[in-house]
Amino acid sequence: MTGATELIAAHAALVRAGGQNVPSPCLSVCRMSPASELCEGCFRTLDEIAAWSRMGDDDKRAVWALIAQRAEAAA
Repeated sequence: MTGATELIAAHAALVRAGGQNVPSPCLSVCRMSPASELCEGCFRTLDEIAAWSRMGDDDKRAVWALIAQRAEAAA
């Protein structure tokens, strides 16, 4: 795994463990991959990035679950 992929996978595991105040997965890379249409840093779609601040914790955890799957597939 690359450094960013390892970092995002570790954060995804922490989010799955529970707790409140689900953190943003943003790593300040902010570059979209034309092939996957995902951010190369946080593995989110543009729609997920745009909606993040309006999401509840359950929805954020659902996005984190998708991020974990995407990071694993990218490894």
